[in-house]
Amino acid sequence: MTPPSVWILTDGKAGDEQPLAGIAEAMGAAPEFRRVHPRKPFTWLMPWGPIDWRESPGRPGSPLAPPYPDVCLATGRRAIAYLRHLKRLSPTTCTVLFKDPRTRRHGADLVIVQAHDKLRGPDVKVVTTAPNRLPPARLDAIRADPPADLAALPRPRLAVLVGGDSRHHRFTPDDIARLIAGLQEKVAAGASLMITASRRTPPALAAALRALAKRNGRVVFWNGDGANPLAAYMALADELVVTADSTNMIGEAATTGRPIQIFHPSGGHPKIAAFIALLGKEARVGRFPDAPATGAYPPVNSTADIADAVLTAFRR
Repeated sequence: MTPPSVWILTDGKAGDEQPLAGIAEAMGAAPEFRRVHPRKPFTWLMPWGPIDWRESPGRPGSPLAPPYPDVCLATGRRAIAYLRHLKRLSPTTCTVLFKDPRTRRHGADLVIVQAHDKLRGPDVKVVTTAPNRLPPARLDAIRADPPADLAALPRPRLAVLVGGDSRHHRFTPDDIARLIAGLQEKVAAGASLMITASRRTPPALAAALRALAKRNGRVVFWNGDGANPLAAYMALADELVVTADSTNMIGEAATTGRPIQIFHPSGGHPKIAAFIALLGKEARVGRFPDAPATGAYPPVNSTADIADAVLTAFRR
């Protein structure tokens, strides 16, 4: 069966686009990315108000310019107004929204939420983790033919996924010292580290991670040059250290079936705590560096299940 045509509708954040790209790929589709850029005061009224008239379908560069897709995957407060508008323009498009829209006027045929969100209903699909671009076949292919430099690292190998400051978390100097000390203890015990940071990683933390890599040949730190090694890090990891500021990263770690050690910087939020508690029922989840988890478990990955739900909604 020919895959449907798919739009991914967001305001362009990589953390929003990549999970939806994982759904599209699991459907066998090559998605087209449509990015919205509403101005003030339109953003103040979103998701309840109208789209920015400068991005109306008849305007040059409009994110809603036809031809319209079979399926539109959307996420984010700004995108909801555009998804609602798209549904009026193209009623036959199957519209899918990821995350709780916090409004009934969302224009979606299917809403996908994580279990720590409260939204439930007949057209709501509930999953534990966010979708991702790490299907089992991709991780297995890397394990069968790993990058030589990473395969040469002595085991145990730890993938270290570092986020950064967010609305609910801050990496204080004490947090940075605590994380680095915990990683140094792992190296001293004989482990190898494969570290990646994010755009949000504070400069002081990134500098401390780079310095750790320079001091030890068993530590590699991706500085952003070349292809992103995240999938290889995860495929080859015996366990993972992940910072608590990103539920997406924690969910991606669970695709490996390896124990996850979560580092908690200052701050927090009840919804993040609820997510970690729910994931702990399916995966081995510990607290870094003082309460590690051990043991394997069946990989946790909602992406294929979500893709099946989207295809079912599209065919219906």
